[in-house]
Amino acid sequence: MRGLVLVSHSEEIVKGLYSLLKEITTKTPITLGGGLEDGSIGTTFDRVLKAVEENPAEEVYIFYDLGSARMNIEMVMEASSKTIHLIHAALVEGCFVAATLLEAGVSNEKIMKQLEPLIIK
Repeated sequence: MRGLVLVSHSEEIVKGLYSLLKEITTKTPITLGGGLEDGSIGTTFDRVLKAVEENPAEEVYIFYDLGSARMNIEMVMEASSKTIHLIHAALVEGCFVAATLLEAGVSNEKIMKQLEPLIIK
């Protein structure tokens, strides 16, 4: 099974994106790592790790919004035994493409190819 992990400095952003994605997915597990414990803006290793570990999939695509979120994800990649694809794509558009293709059972290679135009350099 493959899933999605959404990481943002804003809990509201990932909650809204989750609501959008649930309109097109029924089988793809999605977990969230947004904001800080007190509801303020930011990301932490612990919240990202929790989102990865709570996702029932053994392979996840992680999308993020800003650089420090990426740094936390990279540390989680070292700590988790799951297969993690860190995607540097536009958050909303990338998640939507990936969720649609994961739901359809498309191969990882084809998903990555479809995400290429959305990669932020």
